[in-house]
Amino acid sequence: MQTLVIPTKRQYFALPADSSYQSTADIVADARTIIESAHDAARRSVNTTLVLRNWYLGKRIAEEELKGANRAEYGKQVIERLANELKTMGKGFGKQELHKYVQFYRLFPTIVDSVSRQLVHRLSWTHYRELLRVINDDARAWYAREASEQGWSVRTLARNIGTKYYERLLLSGNKAPVEQEMQAKAARYQTRAYHVAEFIKDPYVAEFLGFSPDTEVRETDLESAILANLQKFLLEMGKGYAFMGRQYHLRGMSGDYYIDLVFYNVILKCYVLVDLKCGPVTHQDVGQMDMYVRMFDDKVRRADDNPTIGIVLTSETSADIARYSVLHDSDQLYASSYLLYLPSEDELRQAIETEKQRFALKGGQANEERGNC
Repeated sequence: MQTLVIPTKRQYFALPADSSYQSTADIVADARTIIESAHDAARRSVNTTLVLRNWYLGKRIAEEELKGANRAEYGKQVIERLANELKTMGKGFGKQELHKYVQFYRLFPTIVDSVSRQLVHRLSWTHYRELLRVINDDARAWYAREASEQGWSVRTLARNIGTKYYERLLLSGNKAPVEQEMQAKAARYQTRAYHVAEFIKDPYVAEFLGFSPDTEVRETDLESAILANLQKFLLEMGKGYAFMGRQYHLRGMSGDYYIDLVFYNVILKCYVLVDLKCGPVTHQDVGQMDMYVRMFDDKVRRADDNPTIGIVLTSETSADIARYSVLHDSDQLYASSYLLYLPSEDELRQAIETEKQRFALKGGQANEERGNC
């Protein structure tokens, strides 16, 4: 039995952290184990450090709040001043996030002790963000323990909280079927590949490391090509479109959302959001877009802007090629003015089909080139 230890400046990390590395007769398999273990250790280290940073920030703010006679008002002033002063330190220090850090410290006051004792602490800051939504103290502690011991991904934790898994287990006389159902439905979120992808996509990790979220990991090659073509198509329509961003990041109270394409129409004086779906457009997709529109109007739209429009597209050619969404009871404005400057379903269908054919042709040429090598 051999234990691989990588020295750092101040401490040592054993690889893998959960069990000792053991040589086998397969050097390739052993090499893969060593490499994957090193990657896993690095991800755990980043997550642990991010958790510690946010806990200490929450602790320090909470201590400062105690100095004010009117603690609630003084605490509000502290956070506002701190959010303004920390703008130069990067993202993740707005008023909403700083409030989350204080809440985190107060709900998990002993977290530093457990992290210090266990360097392989499994829960990331995104896990804790989900746990902060749980009001019941007993339920929150149970979810935290189970997520850590069972190695739940963030998506598994969010699903279990949303489906009241803890409460259903308490009410069930026979817990085995409830547990088996959860494990079956969450199985796709529990693979190593999913955990790795979750780490890469985590916006808090990206901000912590000073990177922008990688849009390419969120899209297949075909979806990326279609979106690039739609972006060009809308800008070339000559109807007042200005490009605002791709994979546009909206941060809500309970999570982060990414809109495929965002434009501003200078003629209509409104934002236009575009989201592409792999399959036929569903009611859930339209509901999600309505949420995006509401959030965008609340967080981005200015007082003199008209209501935001959302367009949900499907990459499949069907009657559901596009669905438009606009809120604020502006049906008359939507029907009489907005449609004059929005692409028709036929135009959108043609733009998507053109790119799909071009993509297929490029793929065929690439296969021929590989075959000639």
